[in-house]
Amino acid sequence: MNAPRRIILDTDPGIDDALAILLALASPEVELLGLSIVHGNCTLAEAVANGLAVLELGGGQHIPLFAGCDRPLLRPLTTAHDTHGQRGLGYAQLPPARLQPAREHAVDFIIRTALAAPGEITLVAVGPLTNVALALRKEPRLAGALREIVMMGSALRADGNVTPRAEFNVYADPHAAHIVFSSGVPLVIMPWDITRLVRLHESEVDRLAQPGKPIGRFIADATRFYIEFHRRYFGYDGCAINDPAALALVFLPDLATYTDVYVAVETCSSLTMGFTVADFMLSGGRQPNARAVVEFDTPRFLSLFVERMRTLEERLYP
Repeated sequence: MNAPRRIILDTDPGIDDALAILLALASPEVELLGLSIVHGNCTLAEAVANGLAVLELGGGQHIPLFAGCDRPLLRPLTTAHDTHGQRGLGYAQLPPARLQPAREHAVDFIIRTALAAPGEITLVAVGPLTNVALALRKEPRLAGALREIVMMGSALRADGNVTPRAEFNVYADPHAAHIVFSSGVPLVIMPWDITRLVRLHESEVDRLAQPGKPIGRFIADATRFYIEFHRRYFGYDGCAINDPAALALVFLPDLATYTDVYVAVETCSSLTMGFTVADFMLSGGRQPNARAVVEFDTPRFLSLFVERMRTLEERLYP
């Protein structure tokens, strides 16, 4: 068996972020070195509290959590409480964690960890890219030290999910996204085009939500809010579990088909702020700056996700 892939999860928990944390804890193919927390789906303080509580729920008490940036680089703060609930975890009510965040800033944690193991660390970024962009600006050597960045974000061939043109993670800090896309770090994009079709349905949730099963109960309570939101705003059943799908690419890259693309981010227009302009033709001699997922094996992934959650539950709460 190959050695586990060493990852940092940069996240803004968030319902689907919480599911990504649980999937990382349930997957022996990855070694989760820490969570770096950023503003996004909720405020930074709420995201830190949620991250700590989910780590504790999922047996990740040994995983350090680092608070990062509480606002975008240049724009006002944008949150998604309407999507993720009052505190970011839908209807779920986890007890306050006994864990405490580390004192080091998330940006410094990212830099320190990557420079200590050049070429070994994959940064999985499933929130706004503020922490990542500041780390790249603060330490130019970081771009050459990271193995790759796997990000969930952008709408490349689809309408956005927060404006007609923009996906939330890019919209929340488009200037940070511009820095990351321009950094030269090997970048894999799991876009909203794909994840909007990766839907967890009530039937899968019901398989997990058994009496006396706290992880299954948490997933059911959190996603019930998320499912209601998707039905109300997008008109379909189930909820898109964007972030776990992106995380799975780290250890099961063959879930996806990829293509090279050049992506630029709109940072000026009030109408199209956060629009990710994707040039798949590489016109004008442009060189690709990312690999984008263009197809994804959703049935295989959902089966894996449900099975991993059941296995984690049985190990922690027999």
